[in-house]
Formats: sequence, C-alpha cells, structure tokens
Amino acid sequence: MGTISGADIVISNNQIEPSIRNVRKLRFFSSIRTKFALTFFAIVAVVLVLINTFFLLVTRDMIISFKEELVPLQAAHIGNQMEETFNSLSEEDAETVGLIVSALDIAGGMQIVITDSDGVILYDPEGRSLHEDFPAYHIETALNMYDIFIPRFHDGAFLSSALVPIVSRGEAIGVVYVFDKDTNQGSMLIEMQDMIRIISIIVVIFSIATVTLILWSVMRRVNKIMSAIESVREGEYSYLIAMKGSDELAQLGDEFDSLTGKLRETDEIRRRFVSDASHELKTPLASIRLLADSILQNKDIKRETIMEFIGDIGMEADRLERTTGKLMSLTRLDSQLSDELVRVDMKYAVEATLRMLRPLASNRGLILRSALAESCYIKATDDLVHHVIFNLIENAIKYNQPDGSVYVRLESIDKIVVLTVKDRGVGVPEEDIPYIFDRFYRVDKARSREAGGSGLGLSIVKDTVNELGGKIKAERRTGGGMSFHVIFDQYNE
Repeated sequence: MGTISGADIVISNNQIEPSIRNVRKLRFFSSIRTKFALTFFAIVAVVLVLINTFFLLVTRDMIISFKEELVPLQAAHIGNQMEETFNSLSEEDAETVGLIVSALDIAGGMQIVITDSDGVILYDPEGRSLHEDFPAYHIETALNMYDIFIPRFHDGAFLSSALVPIVSRGEAIGVVYVFDKDTNQGSMLIEMQDMIRIISIIVVIFSIATVTLILWSVMRRVNKIMSAIESVREGEYSYLIAMKGSDELAQLGDEFDSLTGKLRETDEIRRRFVSDASHELKTPLASIRLLADSILQNKDIKRETIMEFIGDIGMEADRLERTTGKLMSLTRLDSQLSDELVRVDMKYAVEATLRMLRPLASNRGLILRSALAESCYIKATDDLVHHVIFNLIENAIKYNQPDGSVYVRLESIDKIVVLTVKDRGVGVPEEDIPYIFDRFYRVDKARSREAGGSGLGLSIVKDTVNELGGKIKAERRTGGGMSFHVIFDQYNE
C-alpha cells in the first residue's frame, strides 16, 4: 500500500490546458481597434462631406437668392420707365430707349438689352447676338406676360439673367433683359471652397494621427493586460500590472491586481491544504502499512499481538474514514452543493446529538448539562445543523479536563437563535483564537492527534454557519475552557 503525497493529488496545468485555452481567433474586422478606427473615420468623413457640400450649397443658394431679388428688380424698374414713356416700341425708338436706360441708376456690372414686341433688339450696348445668350423662346415667354429669372454658376462667376415684359395697356410691347455677371461673389465662394478643402485635409491628417495615438495607447495597455492574463494562466499568480492612470483601464488593472492577490492567496491555501491533507491521510495509511507488514513479516508473532495490531489497524482506518469524511464535507461546502433549506427545530437537533455523544462523555468521565428553550427554529437542513452541533460538542468533550463538564444552552433572543457550547478544558491561548477556524490549524498538535483531531472540525462548523447566513465566535472562559456562540436568524413560517 503506497502513501499519498501532494504530488499525487495536484492536477497539472497540462491536464487542464486544452479546456482552458479555447482562445477565439481574432479577425481584422472583429478587432476592437478596427471597429473603433472605422467608426471614427466614418464620422469624420460624414462631417467633412457635409462641410464640403452642404455648407457650400447653402452659401451658393444664399447668393443666388440675393441675386433673385436684385436682378429682376432692376429689370422691373427699367420696364416701368419704358411703360411710362412708350405706348409701343419700334426701331425708331431705339435712340430714345438708349437715352432712358443711360439715365437710369443701374447697379454696376449689369448689362441691359431691350427688344420690341417682335423680339428685335432696340438697345444692346455690347452688340451681342440675342441667340448666343438665351434661346428665343425666353423672349416669347416674356412677351406672354411672364417674368423669367435664370441663375447659373459657371467658371467661377454667378451668372444671373432676368427677363421682364414691358407692358402698355395690358399688352407686352417689348422685353427688358438684364444680365449680371458677379465674379467677386464667385471668387469668394471658390476661395471658401479651397479653404474648406485645406481644412478638411488638415482634419484628416490630424484625425489619423489622433486615432493612431489613441489606439496605440489603448492597445498597449490592453496588450499589457492580455500578457498579464496569460502569465496568470500559466500559474504566475504574483504578477502585478500596476496600471498607471485614472481611467477604466486603470480600474481594470487594479481589479486584476486584486484578483491575482486573491488567486495567490487561494493558491497558497490550496497548497497548504493539499500538504496538510496529504499528511493527515499519510499518517494513518503509514501506520496501517507498518502494522500489516509487521504481521506479515513476523511468522512467530503471537495471536494476542496480532489481535492488538488488528485493533490498531481498525482505529487507524476509523481515523482515516473520519478525516476523508470531513474533507468531503469541506469540499461540499466549498462547492456550495447544499440541499434545499427547510424549517429545522434546533432543540430537537441538540437533544439528538447529546444522546449520541453521551457515551463518549461518560467514557471520559464528563458531565453533559443542557438548558434548551422551546420554539427555536432556523432555516437550514438537518445534516448541516448536525455538523455544527456535533463538531462543537465533540470538541468540547475531546479537549476537556478529566471529570470536567460540558454545558449546552439554546435560547431565542429578539428574533435570533443562540446556541452556546461551553467546556472546562485547557482552552486556547488568546493569540491563537483568530486562527482556530482555519483548516488543519491545531494549537497543540500532539494533544490533537492523541484526541483523534484532524484540525477540520471547527473549519467545517464555520463554513456551515456561514452558508446558513449565521455567525460564530469563540472566547476563553474565566477559570479555563472555551465558550462557542453560534447565532442564527429565527425562522417562522
């Protein structure tokens, strides 16, 4: 029969790596940095398109709207003057028409053309051909008593044409054509467009630089966290990120450092637990192995000695069974595999446990005394309550003085149930009291082994009480011994 060591119990990282390292393959478009960059550039692109189109279009429309008021107004003003002077227009009136137009206050840069009712040009200082500037049907439309305005933006200039009929006695006797070419406003619009393009290029360059810097900074810190996670996954629980800054990534780094601290503490507890558990299991197994080898190797051994050895083997087997049972209880509590909680009568549970332990107390010459109140109900299970009561009373019996006593009190106070177990044993030094609920902790190891203790009983009690939402505390008694107080909430259906 072999012994159990810590190396036999620990599962290696290589055995669990395949199930842990199920890392997703990172694709380009699924990357956070790609999504962030594409989203940012899409927003910048939309803004730049709006600036380069909407803003310029609005500016152009404002200028055209201004021209739509000014140029037709000039044409209407000339038409009114002609209407006051002529009842009809013919080629003989061309000179008079020229004099009238020259005398009018016409906005600078505007060109004037006057036609008669047949579309014949009477006045045109530029000497242009009518059909080169606008189709003849525009004249016909104007002679049919319609005002026409034609705006254009061409070759960096705003071109505005307005045709207004000259009316006399309700009939059109001619047409006034006003043409305005505004290069100043056109130049301003082109300069504005060039400036916006330059600004857009600067914004794009600045955006690329900014996004690159932000992504580099963020991804550098994210990669630092990823590397830290990989290190911890490999078992390096002492790894700390120590992330600088005060943003969310810094908070994540702090949480990671806190987590690694907890993992390091848990790993230390696990190693100590495995070491202590291996030692506790190894001792009875080694004793059984030694006693069995003594029987097998000594052919002249007496029957009385054999029976004595077999009795010792049985005792060690019982001790091994108790230890493994307690380890299983702790595993169940750690895994939170508790049954459904129900209403439990504490008085009945204490009385049943006292009946079970009275023979052990009698064998040690101890007196069990109790004062149990009625109607002390808690929300728990029978097994969990039994673990708490049995371990407390058993410890009080095992570590008591010869001819001592154990006192158990159960009472209900202000909607809480209090279970008290007192003994007159050697007690626990004040400096050891904070550690007596730790697993495998024993104040006097020699005395504990002699009493059959494993250092697990009180740990089971505390974990069980915590699972049931209760509290437990221990204190030294004046005159020697210990007093344990367990507090639960009163449960009433």
